[in-house]
Amino acid sequence: MEEIEVGNHSKTKEVIVKPKVKMNKYALACALLASTNSILLGYDIGVISGAILYIREDLKLSKFQEEILVGSLNVCSLIGSLLSGKTSDLIGRRYTIVLAACTFFAGALLMGLAPSYPYLMAGRVVAGIGVGYSLMIAPVYTAEISPTMTRGFMSSLPEVFITVGILLGYVVNYALSGIPNNWNWRVMLLLAVVPSIGVGLGVFFMPESPRWLVMKKRLSEAKTVLVATSENEEEAEVRLGEITRAWELHEASNFVGQSVWKELLWKPTPGTRRILIAAIGINFFMQASGNDAVIYYLPEVFSAAGIKKKKLLFAINVIMGTAKATFVMISALVLDKYGRRPLLLLSSAGMAVSLSTLGLGSMFLRASGHKPSWAIVVSVIAVCADVSFFSVGLGPITWVYSSEIFPMRLRAQGTSLAVSVNRFVSGVVAMTFLTIATKITFGGMFFVLAGIMVLAMVFFFFTIPETKGKNLEDIGKLFENKKTSDEGREIREA
Repeated sequence: MEEIEVGNHSKTKEVIVKPKVKMNKYALACALLASTNSILLGYDIGVISGAILYIREDLKLSKFQEEILVGSLNVCSLIGSLLSGKTSDLIGRRYTIVLAACTFFAGALLMGLAPSYPYLMAGRVVAGIGVGYSLMIAPVYTAEISPTMTRGFMSSLPEVFITVGILLGYVVNYALSGIPNNWNWRVMLLLAVVPSIGVGLGVFFMPESPRWLVMKKRLSEAKTVLVATSENEEEAEVRLGEITRAWELHEASNFVGQSVWKELLWKPTPGTRRILIAAIGINFFMQASGNDAVIYYLPEVFSAAGIKKKKLLFAINVIMGTAKATFVMISALVLDKYGRRPLLLLSSAGMAVSLSTLGLGSMFLRASGHKPSWAIVVSVIAVCADVSFFSVGLGPITWVYSSEIFPMRLRAQGTSLAVSVNRFVSGVVAMTFLTIATKITFGGMFFVLAGIMVLAMVFFFFTIPETKGKNLEDIGKLFENKKTSDEGREIREA
């Protein structure tokens, strides 16, 4: 209570002090180790955008071969995404992370040592499967091990590491651009084995997900992990009770004996259907935004705009990567304070404006004979704004949201399905971006992407409820209608 004086009278007013949210260091360490897996995709996205310029010259690739090479990793990653749900339910979240790192390691070796285009494609396929595993499992593991009040921050760490990987790839492009053309792209791709080794070794210091342990009825092990990731033993007991009750309730439901895929796709409840639509929709729009394709082909875009020096193109990439990394870290820090919905809506609106500006800039540069510097600067700023708005909302929140809205029994395979859509759309966009841009120009392509982001904003407004501060076991209620909620309440009371 605080006493204040108003005129000759004194009044008291109640001051509500919110308890400060503490970051559990053990949970943070586990989330950091798991999220490091995502650096594998980020590095590939960043490094291939520069390496492809040299690969094209060294192996004499056509535009079609270039698109297939770049996009094949994303398409093949949907194989890993689809398999990862069942795999992680069988062998656990922890060993699935190890499997992802080992698979990517083999793919990176194949790519770096490839003597020809077919061998290079084989490496992209293997690395893509590893990426698919890592993209699904890292957010699921971090969501399941994180305390409720810091889950947004910890679950957004995979996107932070993707962005760090992209920036690292750009820096490697810039640093190795001066060595001979037949060696530089090989070294660029081979360096990907370094983070995969680090990830594979780091996982052995991590505990298993407590929710997976409850699913396997290993309650004493689950409690040990929860004690380490909670403030005290009483909080751990409460969390264990919530997880156990949620699992027992699900086992007692009408879906006992029914496969997860049937529950998701054949006869889902209204709540499960809404969850699936939200998860697939956010993953679709994440990649339909064209963010990955812009990163992959940015040197092509600015080369067409009149910048011919490769080192300068790589320098622009580093500037863009720095902006992207900065804003994804800002998003991670404020996500648990402002919530998912506001940042998603801000992100999609900002990307629509940025892509429209980039479209105008590209069209002006294409029509202009002397390529004025101010127009190039405006286009660079628009690109940086686009990736920054993506990184403050749509990028990190897609992984957070996909991993937290499914109920425990459906989480692994539901998330794997949503991430598979993510990877498929990413591959299609990457493998058609140059072809479509040739038909309608880069400017026209950016206007199409801006229109997609307007549609995304409408979708997010109507289908994405806020999940900030909710326990994983309670989030499903947000997607239930009144009838479904009443039925669920009757089951619990019975």
